[in-house]
Amino acid sequence: MLVASSKGIIMSDKLILENFMPYRLARLSSTVSSTIARAYDKEFGLSIPEWRVIAILGRFPGLSAVEVAEQTFLDKVAVSRAVTKLLKSGRIDREFADADRRRSILNLSEKGREVHDRVAKLALEFEKNLLDGLNESDIESFDKVMDKLLARALKP
Repeated sequence: MLVASSKGIIMSDKLILENFMPYRLARLSSTVSSTIARAYDKEFGLSIPEWRVIAILGRFPGLSAVEVAEQTFLDKVAVSRAVTKLLKSGRIDREFADADRRRSILNLSEKGREVHDRVAKLALEFEKNLLDGLNESDIESFDKVMDKLLARALKP
């Protein structure tokens, strides 16, 4: 087992949770997500799942709820609840596919597009501030490491 320490990656046969890379990644992701979520909840009344649905539909319009769930890494129930709230608030629209009336197609409404653009600006500012303490080389290395870890994690 690999353990990260202040001296780099070392081998260990003992699990020390706070040094365990998957735990550290989950903690980082959760902390970053929760911090920014407070801002868009306060200003826009959006939950994390609602923002993720808006963000995905802003990037990939015309998806079904199942496809949104796959893109957001949220479970179908969380996406369904978010979609219901966003439909009620007028932030997304739903149509039904001609070929399969059971399949709904989701898109941002004009109101949803406005929210998307405002939250996206806030999110990009947050990312900039978060990365401010890193130099260009750190960011490039971090990107490469994330890509490599994702590729390895996706291998069967």
